[in-house]
Amino acid sequence: MPLGLIALALGAFGIGLTEFVIMGLLPEVATDLGVTESAAGWLISGYALGVVAGALGLTAATTRLPRKPVLLGLVVLFIVGNLLTATATGYELAMVGRVVAALSHGAFFGIGSVVAAGLVAPEKQAGAIAIMFTGLTAANVFGVPFGTFLGQQFGWRATFWAISGIGVLAFAGIAALVTAPRPTSEQVSLRSELGAFRSGQVWSSLTVTVLAYGGMFGAFTYIAYTLTGVTGFASSAVPWLLVLFGAGLVVGNWAGGKLADRSIDGTLIGFITALAVVLVAFGLLAGSQPAVVAILVLMGGFGFGTVPGLQSRIMRYAGGAPTLASGANIGAFNVGNALGAWAGGLGIAAGLGYTSPIWIGAGITAAALVVMMIAAVSARARASAAPVVPEPVLAAA
Repeated sequence: MPLGLIALALGAFGIGLTEFVIMGLLPEVATDLGVTESAAGWLISGYALGVVAGALGLTAATTRLPRKPVLLGLVVLFIVGNLLTATATGYELAMVGRVVAALSHGAFFGIGSVVAAGLVAPEKQAGAIAIMFTGLTAANVFGVPFGTFLGQQFGWRATFWAISGIGVLAFAGIAALVTAPRPTSEQVSLRSELGAFRSGQVWSSLTVTVLAYGGMFGAFTYIAYTLTGVTGFASSAVPWLLVLFGAGLVVGNWAGGKLADRSIDGTLIGFITALAVVLVAFGLLAGSQPAVVAILVLMGGFGFGTVPGLQSRIMRYAGGAPTLASGANIGAFNVGNALGAWAGGLGIAAGLGYTSPIWIGAGITAAALVVMMIAAVSARARASAAPVVPEPVLAAA
């Protein structure tokens, strides 16, 4: 395994920690900055908007630049954003820091996916992407609980100082371990990158990403309310139950990458189908504590197991200009997050109870399955009519 993948995973770990750890520190942040908890919650929303903007804007702006220097620049942006957050004297500066850090998020994962794929042989690209995303899953399993503990013990700013340190380590690792690009005779332009969006399969992949991730996060966003208000767990048990969910993310990410290297569309159809079944089971068995423990692991596994395949699929159909499409797919994940949270909230606001986001999530996931099956059939038919060998992903650095 190329050591550069480890450096990319470390960067993904830091970015994942930045995104999710603040959820457990909102009371401390709100008190220290003198704002309400709802206002503090906008630090999460602001970050999500920054991810989408960076995934498209920064990726498009850097298409003609060598990818390794761009990645290093994104890590510097990440460090600066977290330092601004750590040293913020008021709410406004904290928001600026969150948005600056978020700008690096989408572009890092979008460009980093292409970089990771370029470090290995074509038949191992989905697995390489999965290794990079292991950093994101590890952030959920290990980083968020530890970061929350650190912030509770030494102040929330200590957590963001620590995240900045992780960024420095990631910068050093990428600089030292990501290899030079393989020679290429073509220079990729913004026009060719935009040309990837003429592919119907690229748009189908983006749609599946929004719906599949939206379905999972429709259920997950309000999971604490479901676990305490329906399943009957104590509030103190919720962090440990989320660790189980995170363990499912790790296993699903690894398995999804391995299987997608054999068949991307088959793996995606299988995992999305399984996710829909798990969500239906969750809705039916939400009152059973033993069942919910198992369901959390399976929901994380099948939900995140789609990520390597979705990222590989859009890069495949983007042809020789995959970077912007890859970044757009990272933005689509965050659009899915927002869609799921919004739709699940509608169910609760309508008085349908804390299981309603689960059923809404199952419905969104079913829609993802329909789109994925149509896309797979269309791709198969087109390949049969005019077999084309997919152009390999461009060299990474």
